This record gives sequence, C-alpha cells and structure tokens, in this order.
Amino acid sequence: MDLRVPRLLKRPRRAAAALGAAVLLAVAGTWTATATASDTPRPHRTDRVLTMADGTRVDTSYFTSQGGGRRPAVLLAHGFGGSKNDLRAQAEDLAGHGYAVLTWSARGFGHSTGRIGLNDPAHEVTDVSRLVDWLATRPEVRLDKPGDPRVGVAGGSYGGAISLLAAGHDPRVDAIAPAVTYWDLADALFPNGVFKRLWTGVFFNSGGGCGQFEPALCAMYQRVAQSGVPDADARALLQRRSPAAVADRIKVPTLLFQGQTDSLFTLAQSDAAERAIRANGAPVEVDWIAGGHDGGDLETGRVQRRVRDWFDHYLKGEPVGTGPAFRVTRTGGVDSTDGSTRSRGATADSYPGLRGDPRTIPLTGREQRVANPAGASPPAVSALPGLGGGGLAQLSALGTGVSLDFPGQYARFDAPPQRTALRITGTPTARVHVRSTSADAVLFAKLYDVGPGGGQVLPGQLVTPLRITGAKAGKDVTVTLPPVDHEVQQGHHLRLVLAATDLGYASPTAPATYTVSLRGPLSVPTAPAVTTAATPLPAWVWWLPLAGAGAALALLLTARRRTTAPAPAPELAEVPLVITDLSKRYAKSAGLPQALGFARAGGAPTAVSDLAFRVEKGQVLGLLGPNGAGKTTTLRMLMGLIRPDGGEIRVFGHAVRPGAPVLSRVGAFVEGAGFLPHLTGRENLELYWRATGRPPEDAHLAEALEIAGLGDALARAVRTYSQGMRQRLAIAQAMLGLPDLLILDEPTNGLDPPQIREMREVLIRYAATGRTVIVSSHLLAEVEQSCTHLVVMDRGRLVQAGPVREIVGSGDTLLVGTGTPLADPAVDKVAALDGVASAVRTEDGLLIRLEPGSTAGALVVDLVRLEVPVLSVGPHRRLEDAFLTLIGGSA
Repeated sequence: MDLRVPRLLKRPRRAAAALGAAVLLAVAGTWTATATASDTPRPHRTDRVLTMADGTRVDTSYFTSQGGGRRPAVLLAHGFGGSKNDLRAQAEDLAGHGYAVLTWSARGFGHSTGRIGLNDPAHEVTDVSRLVDWLATRPEVRLDKPGDPRVGVAGGSYGGAISLLAAGHDPRVDAIAPAVTYWDLADALFPNGVFKRLWTGVFFNSGGGCGQFEPALCAMYQRVAQSGVPDADARALLQRRSPAAVADRIKVPTLLFQGQTDSLFTLAQSDAAERAIRANGAPVEVDWIAGGHDGGDLETGRVQRRVRDWFDHYLKGEPVGTGPAFRVTRTGGVDSTDGSTRSRGATADSYPGLRGDPRTIPLTGREQRVANPAGASPPAVSALPGLGGGGLAQLSALGTGVSLDFPGQYARFDAPPQRTALRITGTPTARVHVRSTSADAVLFAKLYDVGPGGGQVLPGQLVTPLRITGAKAGKDVTVTLPPVDHEVQQGHHLRLVLAATDLGYASPTAPATYTVSLRGPLSVPTAPAVTTAATPLPAWVWWLPLAGAGAALALLLTARRRTTAPAPAPELAEVPLVITDLSKRYAKSAGLPQALGFARAGGAPTAVSDLAFRVEKGQVLGLLGPNGAGKTTTLRMLMGLIRPDGGEIRVFGHAVRPGAPVLSRVGAFVEGAGFLPHLTGRENLELYWRATGRPPEDAHLAEALEIAGLGDALARAVRTYSQGMRQRLAIAQAMLGLPDLLILDEPTNGLDPPQIREMREVLIRYAATGRTVIVSSHLLAEVEQSCTHLVVMDRGRLVQAGPVREIVGSGDTLLVGTGTPLADPAVDKVAALDGVASAVRTEDGLLIRLEPGSTAGALVVDLVRLEVPVLSVGPHRRLEDAFLTLIGGSA
C-alpha cells in the first residue's frame, strides 16, 4: 500500500535532467561497515564525487540499509566550517530507520571544490537540486513521479538555511527541518543597520579567510569591516542569499529549531520564518532549544529524534506524533552527579509568537546623558562570540556573567520589584526619546534581571543594537529587546540599559553624547498558554496523609509534656539559633550499623559529638555532610523531637526541649508533607492550621502563600498539582504563622531541575524578609546557589562553618583555559593588568587571582584586548571540591 502524503500546494514539476551533461558522476570509493556486536549490520555507505555543471566537484556520502524496497530520501546539510563527515552518525541512524540518506560537503568545505557563496542560489542551492536529480535515479528511492523523489532536507546553521532555500527553489522537496539558522542573513549580520563585527569576522575567518569566498562576498566584507557601517549593496547581497527572499515559495511541512543562547541567529529569525511559512498554508512547528551558537546544550539526541518523527509523518505517511506546535526548553538546577544542567520542556498547542499576552511594567529614571567614547573604546560586553558555553556558564555561576557596562556610557531605567514571579516568553519592548550631538546615534539595548542584592543577569547574554538616524533634533524610538524565555523571580526587578558601545558590534569611532529619556512603560510578553507538563502524582500523596495524622497526634501528645527548662539568655534574644557542645549517642540496642559512619564512644554509636555553631537573621544556612554525618539527628534535636545527651540548643535565647513554647517560632518540613488530594491547596493549609489549635489570624496565610508563589493553583485540588507545586505547598505549610526559623530537610528530593529552581527561589525570598532558613541537602551545586552560609559535618563533628564564599574559596581565583600554555611575555602582560593580583601558567591555561573589587567580567574584556585565546573561564574551585576536601573522601 502506498502511504505517501500529498504535497501541500505542490507546483508543477520542471523536467529533471537525469544527470546528463549537467552532472557527471564519479565513484570515489565504497565503504561498508562491519557488523555490530549484536550482528545487526550497519547501513551501507558509498562515497562519490558529483561534478556540477560549472566543474565544481562536490564530495558526497550515500547511506542505505538492506531490504525495505523503495524508501523516502533525506538530504543532510552540515554547519558552516564543517563537512559531510559531521553528519555520519545521524545519517546512519536515519538509514537504519528506513531512509536513503545523502550527505555532502558544501562548496569550499571538506573535499569539495569551489568558493564559499553563503548559500548562493546560483551555486549552493543549485547544487542541492542536482543532488535531488541524482536521488531520483536511485532504484531504492521512492518516487512521486519520474524525476521527483520523495525527499526531506535537514541541517543546522548553514545547513539549516540551505534546507529552507532548497524548499523555496526546488518544488520536489517535501519536508524540511532546519535548526539554529537564519531567515534573513542581512538582518542577522546587520541588525537595525549596525554591523555585527565579531560574528561576521568569525564567519570569514572560519571559512579559511576572505579569499575562500566568492569575490563579491569578500569585497563586501572588506568594505563593511573597514567602514563599520553596512551599506545598501551589502544588505542586498546577503538578502539574495536568504530564505526570506523566497518566503512566498516555501510551502512544505517545516519543523523549526532555534537556540536560546544565540547572539548570532536569535529567536526572532525562526519567528519570521514561522509567520511566513504558516501564511503559505504549510504546517509549522517551533522548538526553542537550550543551546545555540554561544554554547549550551544543543539537545542533539532529542532534536534528531524529533526530526526523524517529522520525516516519518510527512515522508513515510506513518501515523506518528510530531510533537507540540510549540516547545521551549527551560533549564533549572544542576545534576549533582556530573555537574550537568538539567532541563524540562514547556509546550503550547499553538505557537505564541514573540508579542503574546503582553504585561505592562512601569519604568522609572531621569533623563540621562550617555557618552560614546573616542574609538568606541572601552566597549561594553554582552556575548563573546567564539568563547562558547563553558566559560559563559561558569562565569554565570559566579553571579557576574560576562555582561559589563562602563559608567558614563549607558543609561538605565528600573522597574519595581516583582511581587510574584514573572515568566517572559518573547520580545519585550519600550519607548524612549534619544537626542544626539551627532547626526546618528548607535545604542545597544539590554534587559537585565536584577536580584535583591543588586547582582544582575543578562538573559541569554543578548543585546539589541539600534541605529537612530536623524537623532540630532531628537527622536522617539521603540526599543525591541531580544526575544527570550526567562523567569524573573519574586523580589527581583527588571532594568532597561541603553549602552553606547558593545564588544560584538561596530560603534561610531567619533566621540558623541546621547541624551536618553523615557517615553513609556516596558511591555513584556508572557505567553501563559505555554505550560510545563504536570508530574504524575507519586504514591506518597495517597498514603502520607495517614502517616501525617499519626505524626500530628504524636506531636500533640509530646506537647503536653513539659519539663523545666533553663532560664532564657537575654543577650541571645535576637539570635535565631545557637548550638553549644551538642552531643547525642544511641544505645547499643538501637541497631545502628557501623556502615553509617557513626563514631564509637563508650561502646555506643555517637551520632553528634561536641557540635557548636551559630546562625544569624537573614541567613540561608546549608547543613552538609555525607550519610551518617549526624545532620538529621541534629535537626530532630533542634525541633525538640529527641533529647540531646549533652550541650544545648537555644532558639532566640530560649533552650529547646520537647514542647518548649519557643518552638512556635520554628517551622519545619521534614521527609515530605501529607495532603488530602481531593481538597484544594488552600483547604489543606486551613485544615492543618486548625489542627494546631492556634487562632486563625496568627496563620498569616496570605503572606506565606505570597512568598511561596502558588498563585491561582490554590483553588485547585491537590491531585492536579505537579510535584513541584506540592513541594511548594508543603513549604507554605511550614511557613504558616511566618516562623522566624524555617528548617527544611532535603526539600528538593524527587524534584526535577525547574522545580528545584522554584524551591531555591522560595527559600531566598523567605530569608529576604529578615527570617532564617536552615536547609539540609545533598545537592551541592544547588546549596552553592541558594545558601549564604554553610555548616559542614562529618562523623557527628563540625568540620567547618562560615560563609559559602569563604568555604568554597573561589571568589577571587579564576581558572582561564587557553588550550595550550601561554608564552612568558603573554603571562607577564596578564599579571600586569589592573585588578590582577597574580597570574600563574598551568598546563592548559592560567590561574588568575583577582584583587578585591575586581570582577570576572572586566578580566575577560582585558584578556580579549590582549588577544589571549580564551576557551573557558570559571571558578577555580566549586563547593563540591571544597566539600570533598573537608570530609576527606568519606562521602
């Protein structure tokens, strides 16, 4: 049975020359893979060189598997600077799933001849049509009619653009799956009339130099690079090589992937493609992946599986799902086993675009004067093309990123702190007035997320350049900021910055002064229809209410027993917690095995021995230690559940004993919380508070819920909650009455990364109110991000206590990777930089210690200026390193 899917709006085919004089086939060699360990043969590969009509030789590889009769074909295109060899694994996978797959090296790359034309329709696009001609002659390829094979095209970056162009120029293409690519190359390299200098330079240098390109492209690059201003001819040259030039002719099913960490081809490129192709009547789905040209996770496995499903549906006609109309990867948390960032997808039934469901946020700020320095130096920093994701991610872990603005060279306008978390999905906009002492003004707009402590993060390291012509008389300008998917936490605020320079772009070299003032609020798209799938209800939701009721009864019975407590200590009345010489031993009959790591004292296992530390208001304290360190025992003593054998615990100056009145100022979340699934979140909390017997007005329910950020979910039954929502409800329960001391034992157990991030935000917000949080957790990377102070225990004893920065010891020391050792003169230049205390050469880079007050961002700017080949920048030591050092490997 023929299961082929009809083409959408398919135009009449032109007669295909069956190779003839246009294409000369030369067999360069044949290679067949050996059998795998399971004796399943790998696909057969044949290498051939196809000679185009102008004599250019294009190197190809053709992959097929045994049997199956005629099958659809797939063309796989490589990225810029690569070759057909980059696609071998994906080609073998598709061939093994019943496709005939052809890969090739584009002109000027790999073993193919010719000059690079940046997907010139007269050359690279015509080459693709010749490859389709060749596929039409293969006996194993399914045909829609003579000369017309059923074929899809996929590729990333440079290869993604050629898949779009092929669909617009050759009506025989049936489906495409372009990734992280451009729709309008002129818009990508000359956004708003500003020259993207560093990325364009990367293009021409990674291509082998200007001489490897078509002469017209080389001349264009040299002209624009010298003037710093893209002219009309330059824009026209790149537009002719862009899919946008054939927008009305791309009428095939299209799966668009675009990167969120991509200062080369932003999310706006795929947005323009989606709107144009959908207007032609073709099905389009959009997928925003985590990584991009600036690094990060490219989600290769997931992307390739979705591409395969796309082709199974539209080329084979199989009834397989192609995925949601829109998907975005949202990251949060770190896998403590390998340090990798973990992610989760959010989806919607339709693509929301970049302006959906806008929310208006007021901005404040006076009129400000901005200086464009002579020579546009020193430049501000946003993204660093070519540095990659490793260095950027490590710098972000330091809380600084690479973003850097110089005083006097930027204007800033601030929004009020967020009362609830805000998810931005799309392109924020603002309205400003700009006046310049020069005819034109060039500004770089960015939207920072600013934390309560003043630390700011630039989402995606993205900036929008603006060239404002006729600015001398003053001009109102709509600022369209980079599209992002970013959550602004409660208590954070947004900051609009307009800078005169940026390292990645060409700014006017003549000095000028710009005067910038506000003309309206900030408009932020929210796309509320994009939601993260709920996690299935775990079994503990059903059995834990009974266990919780038993625990509550035990607590009530315990509360009736009062003991004579030591007198309060007035000098400690404002100190949340002081532990002095605390000890706890278990009887031999308790059966605690030596394998748990307990010390032995007098024949009995010692859980805690002579423990002493102090916690102040506003701190988020992380309690760390390997299994058997005594953390849980310490928390149980702190909550009055068990009695210590020695020492004492004082909470706000009062000694802790079972049932002590001061425990009413302590909230706790230990080993999960039980909720009745048929009740709403609010009803569960109200029921819990009534069980305590305290007056309803003491619950401070509204305040606890605002901090927890549960929003409208409170009106829903708990059985509909995701696991992250249930955990936040449990935290809200612990916060009822707004306890001055909140104790949480492994609050992130069972949560995925986005939920872990939500939990982190709740803890930070709670401590920001002047209260204190103690967290026991095994997720060291999460503790490093959320905690201000640490207590490290091992075998029941205190190993070290203090601020996270001091224990980690990475605040002033950075490891700069350069790949190869630097020469002595280069090391001496780095050591002589302002703000550098010392620079020591390592095997593959530099170990740099900063002076107090110096920042990682400023260092990166100086290293780039000195032409140090920076591959990565990061802290010299992580909390994990410090922890393992402190406990001596006993974890």
